[in-house]
Amino acid sequence: MSTSFLGPAPEKPQYLPTHDERTWGLIAHLSPLVAGVVGFPFLGPLIVWLVKRDESPFVGDQAKEALNFQLAVMIAFVICGITCVGLLLVPVVAVAALIYSILAALEANKGVYYRYPYTIRLIQ
Repeated sequence: MSTSFLGPAPEKPQYLPTHDERTWGLIAHLSPLVAGVVGFPFLGPLIVWLVKRDESPFVGDQAKEALNFQLAVMIAFVICGITCVGLLLVPVVAVAALIYSILAALEANKGVYYRYPYTIRLIQ
């Protein structure tokens, strides 16, 4: 394990995902864009997580991460909708969620165990 002035370097996972697993990770992160059309963006990652979590540790991890992020975004939308000033923040939250979802999909497609910033990990 190497160290730097920031402390010990994080351990890299020993498991390397296959091409199919990386594709499912990408789908888990991009599925909210499709499911968001019907108003429930968390459904895409939830379905991927429920179907694939026992088949692949990588897909399960990435689907769970995407699901947690979409739940956090939904909570942010509710808070923004309740507050008057928050209505101005809805577009900012929407654009940020879109950008982070695309970045996560690109990283998952590379086989990286991506972690969203600014999220609440409700599902462990």
